[in-house]
Amino acid sequence: MKSSILIDTPENELLEMLSTEKDKIAKMKMSHEVSPLENPKLITSKRKVIARIKTELSNRKNRRQE
Repeated sequence: MKSSILIDTPENELLEMLSTEKDKIAKMKMSHEVSPLENPKLITSKRKVIARIKTELSNRKNRRQE
């Protein structure tokens, strides 16, 4: 997911996306421990998506405070 998409997304949708991505990564980690995933790099990409969402939320919070 590109950051340009996140910039245009409303804050409530970002929070919703963040919770769903966290759920997805938790399920992926659990299934990876039970039986190895076909592509374990997906966990890394999900972590990066979560970081992008958190960064955008933080940027918005900082802009409001200024």
